[in-house]
Amino acid sequence: MKFNIRGENIEVTGAIKEYVEKKISKLERYFDSAPNTDVHVNLSVYNDEQRIEVTIPMTNLLLRGEVQHIDLYAAVDLVVDKLERQIRKHKTKINRKFRQNGSPKHAFAEMEKEARLAEDDEYENQLEIVRTKRFNLKPMDSEEAILQMDMLGHEFFVFTNDDSGETNVVYKRRDGKYGLIEPHV
Repeated sequence: MKFNIRGENIEVTGAIKEYVEKKISKLERYFDSAPNTDVHVNLSVYNDEQRIEVTIPMTNLLLRGEVQHIDLYAAVDLVVDKLERQIRKHKTKINRKFRQNGSPKHAFAEMEKEARLAEDDEYENQLEIVRTKRFNLKPMDSEEAILQMDMLGHEFFVFTNDDSGETNVVYKRRDGKYGLIEPHV
């Protein structure tokens, strides 16, 4: 796990950073191999109340926890507890699917069969729209849109540019940097 720890109205000292990394790294024990993902941690202080937000985007799972507490170290402990509950819930759900469908071998055979059928259908339905999403476009700048995109674990994010009022798209490039798509008038 690669940690990205930011502080708002608080200086992220070495001790705080070390404590956060140590506690969140304990989540690796729930996985067969350590997940190769970025861990986004936002620490903030408002009116003597410590707040921690942790987002861990993974392939089939987005772990996110947010806690407010008087003590920062207690908040870290509480958010790790929340994330552990989310992981256990997800693993229980997966194990339940395996039990319902028989052995894991059966489940993998079914997954392979579905993948082959999906490939066959892909050729037949290349231009078919299978899902439509509708959402309100919140006015924001491109930096906030990038933060939202990273928090959601998406590859792109559509938003209304608060300067121009136009619909824009930010996206994550293959080199790890970000791009912005603006309409040409």
